[in-house]
Amino acid sequence: MKLTKKSHACVRLEKDGQTLVVDPGGFSEEDAAVGADAILVTHEHPDHFDEARLRAAMEANPAAGIWTLKSVAERISAAFPGRVHTVGHGDTFTTAGFDIQVHGELHAVIHPDIPRITNVGYLIDGGRVFHPGDALTVPDHPVETLMLPVMAPWNKIAEVIDYVREVKPQRAYDIHDALLTDLARPIYDRQIGGLGGSTHLRLTPGDSAEL
Repeated sequence: MKLTKKSHACVRLEKDGQTLVVDPGGFSEEDAAVGADAILVTHEHPDHFDEARLRAAMEANPAAGIWTLKSVAERISAAFPGRVHTVGHGDTFTTAGFDIQVHGELHAVIHPDIPRITNVGYLIDGGRVFHPGDALTVPDHPVETLMLPVMAPWNKIAEVIDYVREVKPQRAYDIHDALLTDLARPIYDRQIGGLGGSTHLRLTPGDSAEL
């Protein structure tokens, strides 16, 4: 499986000639989802869900489909009848040759005064990859590669470190990093890498790794 990092929280996975894209949001490249056979969206926030990017991908590939939670599906399904699928915690499905399990229900707390929205994470191919969206969800299954939300308005580095410790992945790749400056990256690398207990890695947007 080939992992390609796109900007912020978006990643592309390629296997056996098919492509799965997760969270092509407004902080990601305009063509982040173009070429996808299937797209997963974790929640409705604009840095994860961007209608224009989804439309570009769906129009480029008439066979492509979207799997997402209800709040996103309601906003895009009318444009693509039969191609937008609503999922929730506990669901399993196969798309573009990838086996998906859905984990989690709520976005992490940003502030107690802000109502929590729904959020789901996606466990891909039996734990080879887990993308949690905007939550520190721990799936009930071993994880090889954790897509780690490293910097967000809703987290702090102690929580990120403890999340890596709890999931215990073989490796953790940074995502949700558009707000993290290059000046601060060495601090995050040192602390997460030194304290998390798993191999901590990051990719520059556009770069790839074989999993």
